[in-house]
Amino acid sequence: MSQTIKIDFVSDVACPWCAVGLASLEKAIANIGKDVKVDLRFHPFELNPHMPVGGQDVAEHLHGKYGYSPEQLEKNQVRIFASGAAVGFAFHPKGRKRVYNTFNAHRLLHWAGTLGEDVEAQHRLKKELLATYFTLAVSLDEQDNLLDAIERARLDPERARQILATDEFAEQVRAAEHFYATAGISTVPAVIFNNKYLVEGAQSVERFESALKRYSQPETT
Repeated sequence: MSQTIKIDFVSDVACPWCAVGLASLEKAIANIGKDVKVDLRFHPFELNPHMPVGGQDVAEHLHGKYGYSPEQLEKNQVRIFASGAAVGFAFHPKGRKRVYNTFNAHRLLHWAGTLGEDVEAQHRLKKELLATYFTLAVSLDEQDNLLDAIERARLDPERARQILATDEFAEQVRAAEHFYATAGISTVPAVIFNNKYLVEGAQSVERFESALKRYSQPETT
């Protein structure tokens, strides 16, 4: 009989390694096949919670935040692109141009996670929002881009429009962010298995496969 494993994926839509990490985890889940049933949930983490509307030039932002030189930025981008390609995630060939606030995207993801009759809704939307920012390389500030992701995820655009017009789910997103921050999550992606075991970073498919096999085994006392 197959085992069920709960996976909480804490990440930001504006994190390239989160896109790579999710694609890697998906491959690992597919490789394990029917041996493991997965209950995958997504939770918010904002890399730039105070980013104003309009965002910031990505090179300027990364230089100011991490001190990256243009050469370091180019080298890092090549590494990210190669890592994405290895697990089937396509980055825009010219890369993203600006860094944006992702709070509205997280509010939509929270809503998708409440659609109990559609257990894959949140996962589909997460993938489409990552594609919006990294594959299409368009603005996360533009409501139309968010709604396009909603439609590609086969969710209700009118309901999403209502959410974006208000502060609905803002309290829930902030509460979730606070919960994971106080739990010690400071870097993403952070992948938590069965509420107990933390795997940090965009790990290889093999590393995630090993975690799935290990943490799906019944615990002995």
